[in-house]
Amino acid sequence: MKCKLFILAAAIIVSSCAGPGPIGGPGLQVTPLGELPPPHGTDPALEARPYLIGPFDKLQVNVFGVKELTGEVQVDGSGRIALPLAGSVEAAGQTPAQVADEIARRLRGGYVRDPQVAVNLSESVSHVFTVEGEVEKPGAYPAVGKMTLLRAIARAEGTTDFAGLDDVIIFRTVGGERMAGVYNLAAIRRGNYDDPEVYADDLIVVGESPTRKIFRDVLQVAPAVVTPLVYILTR
Repeated sequence: MKCKLFILAAAIIVSSCAGPGPIGGPGLQVTPLGELPPPHGTDPALEARPYLIGPFDKLQVNVFGVKELTGEVQVDGSGRIALPLAGSVEAAGQTPAQVADEIARRLRGGYVRDPQVAVNLSESVSHVFTVEGEVEKPGAYPAVGKMTLLRAIARAEGTTDFAGLDDVIIFRTVGGERMAGVYNLAAIRRGNYDDPEVYADDLIVVGESPTRKIFRDVLQVAPAVVTPLVYILTR
């Protein structure tokens, strides 16, 4: 590990004068990318990403005027929910609004004349990001809508007094590669660069933690993180 850290530290110093193209040792690269790439299959151009229901998510179903069909249900492992009168409904891969439309369609077939159905996410299990380290409330949070680093930390009720804001790390897997982006929260708040987006399965590390310590030696020799630094951890 010490050898890898030395290679990575040297790569960062060289990168300031290197031309285009990734640099670094075998299995470990510092890339010239300006931002951490989104996971494969995600369209970064979308202003708002709709939440797609996954297995074991919990949904609040409300059918106006029909108490028997109102309450919380959990999506099973196959991605379906079971409701009285509506039967088994495919939920995984659908938005809450699409599930509500399908329930209404089934009820309209003979049970309820004009069903008014609302479906809301009450607990996400399948699409979450994790915040750990020096934040007030570490844990997993649902990746609903367009989430950014500052918003994600706000969801964790902000940083503690001991947080290091100069090098907050986002770990992400992109196309089978484990990557990490290092960001300076103060620089983001000043508008030096954009607040990076956060996606499901991202791990955000703020301040001291066993995960962050692997970068300690690198960050000590690197210039101040006034622009994002992106690392490829595995190839």
